[in-house]
Amino acid sequence: MSTSYDKMKIEEGAWVVVCDGRKALILCNKGDALFPNLRSHEVHEQDNPPTREQGTDQPGRVHQSVGSARSSVEPTDWQEEGERAFMRQLAARLDAAVTAGEVKSMVIVAAPRALGALRPHLSKGVQDIVAAEVDRDMVKLPIHEIEKHLAA
Repeated sequence: MSTSYDKMKIEEGAWVVVCDGRKALILCNKGDALFPNLRSHEVHEQDNPPTREQGTDQPGRVHQSVGSARSSVEPTDWQEEGERAFMRQLAARLDAAVTAGEVKSMVIVAAPRALGALRPHLSKGVQDIVAAEVDRDMVKLPIHEIEKHLAA
């Protein structure tokens, strides 16, 4: 698996999965390895408002078993939790596609944090067909710009 996208070859029919913690574009190469022509296959988005809008409870407190000391519990970061759930759902979708024979080769392009969150959830079948990983956030770019970056 490569993390460089210099002179990357994307097979015909390969999926290019471009994602961050809130949005995933699944693009399909309708061109060939030398002249990729990426087309939108699926778009997945998650509405994930900031933590302050999702949880209003104050962090809990814990009483120590000895003495009268108390300490606070780290508050839940609901936005981060939502991003992790989104990555799990995306990994499940990719696994279903591989199992069904929808895709034979895949390139994953993701922001470094999203890539780190996605990797542990990728099945062995998905890992086996990932031709390359690009640790760059391109999800907000138009498809022709993504294509240009990957074909450079």
